[in-house]
Formats: sequence, C-alpha cells, structure tokens
Amino acid sequence: MTTAVWKSALPRLLTVILIALLVGLATGYAAVAIGVALAGTLGLNYYRLHLLEQWLRHRRQLDPPDLSGPWGDVVALIVRIYQRKKYHKKRMLEVVREFRELTSALPDGIVVLTGDRVIQWFNPRAGRMLGLRRKVDFGHRIDNLVRNPDFQNYLDKGDYSYPVVIRKLTSTDVHLSLQMVDYGKGQKLLAVRDVSREILVEAMRKDFVANASHELRSPLTVIVGYVDTLADDPLLDSDVRLALQEMRRQSARMQAVVDDLIELSRLESGASEAPYVFVDVAGLLSLMKRDVLARPQRTCEFIYEEESEEGLLGAESELHSIFSNLIGNAIKYTPAIGGRVIARWWTDATGGHFSVSDSGVGIAPEHIPRLTERFYRVDPGRSRDSGGSGLGLSIVKHALQRHGGTLHIESTEGVGSRFQCDFPESRLARRG
Repeated sequence: MTTAVWKSALPRLLTVILIALLVGLATGYAAVAIGVALAGTLGLNYYRLHLLEQWLRHRRQLDPPDLSGPWGDVVALIVRIYQRKKYHKKRMLEVVREFRELTSALPDGIVVLTGDRVIQWFNPRAGRMLGLRRKVDFGHRIDNLVRNPDFQNYLDKGDYSYPVVIRKLTSTDVHLSLQMVDYGKGQKLLAVRDVSREILVEAMRKDFVANASHELRSPLTVIVGYVDTLADDPLLDSDVRLALQEMRRQSARMQAVVDDLIELSRLESGASEAPYVFVDVAGLLSLMKRDVLARPQRTCEFIYEEESEEGLLGAESELHSIFSNLIGNAIKYTPAIGGRVIARWWTDATGGHFSVSDSGVGIAPEHIPRLTERFYRVDPGRSRDSGGSGLGLSIVKHALQRHGGTLHIESTEGVGSRFQCDFPESRLARRG
C-alpha cells in the first residue's frame, strides 16, 4: 500500500470528523454526532472488508470489488500477487513437463529418492529396467523393491563415488550399473544404465587373454628350452652365440609377459575378495630387500623402513606381486648412481600402508590416471629397453582390490615418484 493513499485517507477521516463536530455544535449534540460519524466510517470499512473477504474466498467466480482508497490499493496489490503466482505456477508446470519429457528420452534410468531411499519419481526407462510400477511403487524404499545383496551393500556403505553392477533378477544376461548421486537438501538420485554389452565384451576379452596366454605358454617353454640348450653349446661360432643370446633375452621377455597375463587373468576371474590368511608382511619385505641387494647388476641405493610388526590377512602370492612390482618398477626407473628407493611399511588407526618412493625419472601428470591400464606405457621405447610388460601396475590394482585396498600415485617429472598402497583396518592382524 503506497504512502500517497494513506496521506489522502487521513484528511478524509479528519474532514468527516470536522463536519460531524460542526453539525453537533449546531444541534447541541457534538459527542453524538462524532460517534455516529465514526461508527459509520467503521461500518463502511467493515463492509469493504466483507467484500474483500468474499472475493478472496470465491476468487475464481467473482470479479475484484471496485473499492476506493486504501482498500482499492489492497485489492490491486492482491491482484498483482495472484497474477505473478499464476505466471510462476504456469512456468513451473512447463519446467516439470519439460523435465519429464527430457528424462523420458534419456537412454538411462533415473530414480528420484528421499534421504531415506524412498521413491518419489522415476522415468519409464528406470521402471522397465528395475521392474518398478508407476504410482504403485511411489513412497516405497528402493532397497525393498530392488533386492540384491551387492546393491544393499553399496547403499549401506555410503560410498557413491563408483557405481555398482548387478545382475537383473529376471535375466542372467542383463547387467545393470547403478550409481547414487546426492543433490538438493538430503535428496538422492539413482542413475541406472544397461551395461550388458560392456560386460559381455569384457568377458570375451578376459577369455581370449586367458586362453591365448595358456596356449602360448607351452610352445614358448619348448622354444626357451631349445634356445638354452643351443646357447650353452661350446662349439658354436661367436655370431651364432650372439644371436642365440638375443633369442634367449627376447624369449625370457615374452615368457614374462605371458606369466603376467596369466596372473592378471587369474586375478580377474577369481573371487572378488582375497582369503583371510595371515601374511607376515615384515618378513616378506625383508626377503625382498635381501633379493634386491643380492642382484648381480648394480642398482640404486635401496632402503627398507619397517615401522610395524603387524601383518595382513590375505593371499601371500598376491601381496608378493604387489610389493615386488612396485619395488621392481622403482629400481628399474631410478639411476644406479645417486639414485635412492625407499620402501616403507607402517600401520595406524585407518589400516596398513605400504609405500615406495624413488628419486627416478618421474612421470608427467597426464600419464598418472592411466598407469594401471593394461599395456599402457609412459615411454614405449624406454619400457622396451627395460623389458617391462606393461602389466605390473594393472596386477597391483587388481590384487589390491581383492584385499579391499587402494593405490595412490604421486609423481613429479625429473624428481621422482611415490606409490602408496592402503589396506583397510579389517585386514590387519598379528601372528597367532
């Protein structure tokens, strides 16, 4: 209500009182005249208030009352608020309609949940993939309708940085990827994607790698045996001996690649979790230090820092692969003269930790996210010269995953690198 309206309403009231006073003085009843004037003014305002209340109550059927003064300004303000509300409501309905059309056109399923995992809405794609019924399943918890142990563990853990892949209940050939996303105030969004084709391609790749590796192993063993036999013949010419030594070196390199492929296939096709068998980490790393120091070729300075006597519950062969690959890579890419590699084992309240730091050539930042990919090489020429297979860090990643651990990599090109394995507290144990 504007100030100008009040400024005009106040003089009107004073004018009415003044006229009533003059009439009262003329008739000798001044108090009665003023009282009648004020009562009339009050009654008029009550009447206008009644008209306003009737219009607000039946706004859809009645037109706005034609009032003057402050009441007219009130009616005009209410009309503007109503028109603004009507516009925003219309716009909101358009946004909701566009959102539903957009989500219906998405190739992925979308489920909107409350903080308590109660379904508020889902698009048709999510309904088809998860077997949800529109309106019927609204208000129900998602974990009561999608019954899967892996999905339940995923929800209970609360770590939504990665999706979980489950097999559809109605079909053994359909695999769904589900990932929870937090948004708004305590609300969640579940994204559902059909990854059956990716799972099938991955399974075919694993089968091919496993079969090819095993098929190559037998003939390669025969070739290596004959090459070793011929290379040890004292009657060979020097040129032939050099050729056989090169054949022996390349055969050994190929055999290492095949062995790594078989190890990687075993990790991928095995159980998702490593067994809980006590492994003496300190003793295992002490033996590795002895092996490094006993190498015939000159290597960089190697330091092992043991800060805990606790061991791990897991598979000894896989833990050996983790430690040996990280130590071997650090020594391989650290100069023998002036270089240093530090291996460290310690435990704290969060679990067990093993790190390998070196003062080697380092790795550029753009290569770090892809280091654990199969056959990925930062420098293919350098890797070929050093005889690496490109599978070591991939084996480390898969073995760590089976132990519930994670790998963290820090590196500065030209300064050095640091690889750290973090094992959960549930894997720590003492002998006996």
